Amino acid sequence: MPPLPVLLYHAVNDDPPDWLAPYTVSRRTFADQLDALLASGRTPVTAGQIAAARTGGPPLPDHAVAVTFDDGYLDFLCHALPALAGRAIPVTLFVTTGALAPYNRSLLPDAAMLTLGEIVRLDAVGVEIGAHTHLHPQLDTLHPSAAAWELTHSKDILEQALGHEITLTAYPHGYSSRPVRDLARDIGYRAAFAVRDALSPEADDPYRIARLTVKADTPPAKFEAWLSGTGAPVAGARERALTLGWRCYRRALAYLPRPSSADPAESR
Repeated sequence: MPPLPVLLYHAVNDDPPDWLAPYTVSRRTFADQLDALLASGRTPVTAGQIAAARTGGPPLPDHAVAVTFDDGYLDFLCHALPALAGRAIPVTLFVTTGALAPYNRSLLPDAAMLTLGEIVRLDAVGVEIGAHTHLHPQLDTLHPSAAAWELTHSKDILEQALGHEITLTAYPHGYSSRPVRDLARDIGYRAAFAVRDALSPEADDPYRIARLTVKADTPPAKFEAWLSGTGAPVAGARERALTLGWRCYRRALAYLPRPSSADPAESR
C-alpha cells in the first residue's frame, strides 16, 4: 500500500486575521487544490476510515487521500464546506471545544469561530467530527492529569451535543508524547492525528497518524507532489532527535511565565 497523504487545513479565507494568515488558503486556492485532488485519481476518505485501516479494519482503497481541518473557524462553514460538498469530498473537522460559543475560551487568539450548535448541524449533514482538546494546549508539556482533562472534556462535550461517540482526536500543534498517546488510547479514542509533515505509511502509529500542513505559501507543485506520494518524507516509527529536543525545550518554557502563543502552526 503506497503512503497516504492526509491533508491538514486550518482556514479558508480571503481576509484572515494576520496571525492566522500563514495557515490560511484563499477560496480560489482551495478550489484549485480540490480540483487537483480529484484530477490526481486519488480516492477521498475520512479520518475514521484511516483509523479503521490503521487498527485492523477494512483496508483503504489504493491511492487514498484525506482532507482534515483543525480548530473550528467559522470560514469552514462559509467557505470550505461548500467547495468540498460541491465536489463530494468528505472531510473531518477536529474541534477545539473551548473556542466555540457558548464557551469562548481557549488559548487560540481571537477569530470568528463556529458555535457548538453549528457543529451539531455539521455533524447532521455528514461532516465527520473529532476532538481537538478544549483549550488547545501543548499536551506534551502538561501534567498527566491536565492532559487527561483536555482529552476527556472535549470528548464529553461533543458526545453530549452530538449524541454519539467521538472516537478521533487531533493533538494541538501536533504535539504528543508516548504518555499522551497512551492517555488518548485509554480515554477511548480509536486513533489520534498528529502533524509530522509527512506521508502516512500503512504501518503508521494509529495514535500518531502523520499529516501534511497546507499553508498559504504551499506551492501547487508541492501540493501535487504530495498527491503523487512524493514531495514529503514517509513518517517513521521512531521520534526524531529534533522532536525530542524541541519537546524538552518547550517543557522548560512551560515553567516560565509568558503570554500564550498566537501561533497555531502545527509541528512535528
